[in-house]
Amino acid sequence: MSNLDRQAVPSVCGGRGFVVAEPVRELLSPRQVKLGESTEVRRLLPNLGRRMVGAWCFIDHYGPDDIADEPGMQVPPHPHMGLQTVSWLHEGEVLHRDSTGSLQTIRPRQLGLMTSGRAISHSEESPRSHARWLHGAQLWVALPDTHRHTDPHFEFHAELPHVTAPGLTATLLLGELDGAASPGTTYTPLVGADLTLAEGADVRLPLEPDFEYAVLAMSGEAHVDGVPLVPGSMLYLGCGRRELPLRADSDAGLMLLGGEPFEEELIMFWNWIGRSQDEIEQARRDWTDGTRFGEVKGYDGAPLPAPVLPPVPLKPRGRVR
Repeated sequence: MSNLDRQAVPSVCGGRGFVVAEPVRELLSPRQVKLGESTEVRRLLPNLGRRMVGAWCFIDHYGPDDIADEPGMQVPPHPHMGLQTVSWLHEGEVLHRDSTGSLQTIRPRQLGLMTSGRAISHSEESPRSHARWLHGAQLWVALPDTHRHTDPHFEFHAELPHVTAPGLTATLLLGELDGAASPGTTYTPLVGADLTLAEGADVRLPLEPDFEYAVLAMSGEAHVDGVPLVPGSMLYLGCGRRELPLRADSDAGLMLLGGEPFEEELIMFWNWIGRSQDEIEQARRDWTDGTRFGEVKGYDGAPLPAPVLPPVPLKPRGRVR
């Protein structure tokens, strides 16, 4: 998924200097962002109060949207570098195309994982014949310097491991949780899990104390470490936890996101992650010139133009603010 904001604001993320090294309960409110012609998303990261959670650096939550008489998601070809995209659905379908030749329909609880490496472009759209409801999340993972120039590639995993407890089913997107390991490729220590809670569930989820964590509320009514979450909100939890209390007042869906605090500072502008203004400027030239990022074949429409860079140098705003 693309960041379609035409007034894109650069920010420097990462670095351990602003990591909360103890358990906290920091509630993050989303920013409403228009995505394409008919989809509006709730953007949780980057947030005015929090830029990253581990290597997770971008989180959009969308739906449930009734798209029975609408085109649904329509995101034209656009470029990425220095990151992985994670496509995750609770309802609906998304058709992924990219410049490596990948063509894949992603359905609920199936993992679409695209590693941009040095450069890739892709499009995302609801199929012409699609389900009535569209509901999901789009997430980015920042690549560390040692892997950010790797070859671009796409992974699709229809079957993923589960962790179960009374009233809880956790589907593991990335990383490891309670002895289970996802087949998805990762480049830093992190975890992503989809949590399905039955009404009345009251459980404790094991965590890694060296990880920082956040929980995104997808649906229903749930309490995370005693804090009630409404769908579309996210609770940052800091580090130092060995378990996480979860309680559901109704059937509920959550996403657990965590990882070791990201050591490097990075600049994120539009759909690119780099380390310097020169890298961002070069990426914009390459996308505008039609070089480096390849071609997405089969999409009915023109690629997205890159936004204009700000007239002032790209400067760090820090991990937190």
